[in-house]
Amino acid sequence: MRGQQQVYDYLAEKGILFDYYEHPAVHTIEESSHYYRGEGTTMCKNLFFRNHKGNRHYLVVMEAYHNMNIHDMELRLHQGKLSFASPERMMKYLGVKPGSVSLFNLVNDAHHEVMLFVDNQLKKAKRVSFHPNDNTASLVISTADMMNFIESIGNEYQFLDLYDEDVESRKG
Repeated sequence: MRGQQQVYDYLAEKGILFDYYEHPAVHTIEESSHYYRGEGTTMCKNLFFRNHKGNRHYLVVMEAYHNMNIHDMELRLHQGKLSFASPERMMKYLGVKPGSVSLFNLVNDAHHEVMLFVDNQLKKAKRVSFHPNDNTASLVISTADMMNFIESIGNEYQFLDLYDEDVESRKG
């Protein structure tokens, strides 16, 4: 696993300030919520997918409490049939183990092989929270700095409406 220091160094190089919160290892949003800090901060869910051929990989970032089934995700991303990437693929492309997937893992994707999809709703957040290559800490950055990170990292990315409140309310 590639360490937190790589994330800290990259953020410092780009002038991105962060608040650091250490906590026990967490593997789910529910576990994370017990240690969640940062007034006015949006905790994020990070999902790592591969296409059916296994030759394309996608990191999807959204607000932590939005539920999304994989078929819905396939329709919204327009990338064909998706499945969750294996722990081996997480290590190969993001440099992390399950439970540590986050936007900041893109510092480990030297060849820019992972396409990033970010929910448009995150643009409305004041601050956002992600693990720094390890699920024993969380970093909180401003949304403007999240945008700076995304622009600077070099991966292909797209902002999409990954969560539609009208659709969700009609599912009942």
